[in-house]
Amino acid sequence: MSTETLRMRGPVHGTKDAKRVAVGSSVGAVIETYDFIGFGTAAALYFGDAFFPGQSSVAGTLAAFATLGVGFAARPLGGVIGGHLGDRLGRKPVLVASLILMGIATFAIGLLPTYAQVGVIAPILLVVVRIVQGLAFGAEWGGAILMSYEHAPWRSKGKYTGIVQAGFPVGLLLANLVFLGSVHLGGSWAWRVPFLASIVLVIVGLIIRSKVPESPVFEDVKNQGGVVASPVRAAITQDWRNILRGIGLRVAETAGYAVSITYMISYLHNEGLAGKTQTLTALCVAAGIGIFATAGWARLTDHIGRRPVYLVTCSFAALFGIPMFLLVNTGVFLLIVATIVIAYAVCQNSLAGAQGAWFPELFDASHRASGASLAYQISAMVSGFTPFVTTLLFVSFGWVGPALLFTIYSLIGLWAAVLTKETWGRTERRLAAEAEAAAVSDEPTPDLYHSIPSTNGQYVPRKQKELL
Repeated sequence: MSTETLRMRGPVHGTKDAKRVAVGSSVGAVIETYDFIGFGTAAALYFGDAFFPGQSSVAGTLAAFATLGVGFAARPLGGVIGGHLGDRLGRKPVLVASLILMGIATFAIGLLPTYAQVGVIAPILLVVVRIVQGLAFGAEWGGAILMSYEHAPWRSKGKYTGIVQAGFPVGLLLANLVFLGSVHLGGSWAWRVPFLASIVLVIVGLIIRSKVPESPVFEDVKNQGGVVASPVRAAITQDWRNILRGIGLRVAETAGYAVSITYMISYLHNEGLAGKTQTLTALCVAAGIGIFATAGWARLTDHIGRRPVYLVTCSFAALFGIPMFLLVNTGVFLLIVATIVIAYAVCQNSLAGAQGAWFPELFDASHRASGASLAYQISAMVSGFTPFVTTLLFVSFGWVGPALLFTIYSLIGLWAAVLTKETWGRTERRLAAEAEAAAVSDEPTPDLYHSIPSTNGQYVPRKQKELL
């Protein structure tokens, strides 16, 4: 089982384009996150007044968070479409198309009229572009992470996918820096400028991604006739258990983020614990640290495996829910910053760092994009509406409600990690090291990717049906 799994991971030493692909995929992740997360920041700080006026601050925030959730609800559909096309046509076309779609939708948000200008049409338009954002972001992750994963060396899958995952805190940092700068503009420009400015990032991203080569694993599947007619159906029928486990793993990370970061922004603002500038500053500090934390956690999984990181982090996060709110409730800025840094750089980044390599390794190469995308994006529906649910819990139970919800999400992740197999344990690491050494010394080995011995003792390409 371990050897067969390794054979689906691409060339043992990776490709010569591995670093360029990882950086190119990461740049796209930066842009997509800037666009998508920027909406969450705007929803917490501005959209209640701009699109849902005439209500209490809580009601306006609830409406804005509901709109935020709509985009997350659309992500599974985007994941299905992107995964299907990624397994049928290739990873690269999905990367380019999702980036264009996200760029158009985000730029359009900056042009939307407010409720004061056109009435109820304004929130309707906001929902429409939010759905488009969700579709684009749903298709993005599978293509980006698989491109990096399938180009990377066997023993550095975590390192290279970690570069992609680190693009998300970079996007978060850029989004909040722009919002931090635009807060002084006043009026609607405070939230319009960040969305309008995203078009520059989109253009840069398209230039970089156009030069990224296709995945060697997909090319091999295609050349050997292994492309299946319905990869989504294959993923569901053959790997539905791993899809469910992936959903549980992902909920701890993304829904936990929705409580500890997205909702926390609103909580700090509405409770008068921190001003907008202070809140955004704390987020920028956490995001800056998170860039290196995500990459570091991802590289750690190459040395100790994927599952240990998840088990330790989810256990810690389950205990951190109550203290997290107790610390921010002090109103002390340094404690607020420290809390957000822990919630993000430890509780979220470590899980995201492990997912980059773990999720692709759970699925067969012929439907890997579909399976990984389904697991990754279905959980987004939970996280998307979490700020809405968390606000309701706060109204009913005070801060204890959100704190316990964060703990519950962490326990779900812990349970899923216990049930999910380790894909990079001691056996896999040993086989990879042996295969790598044999490749360097030009010694033939049946464990090398695409190699089987022929009758004359020479090593020839392995047939796809034997590979998968």
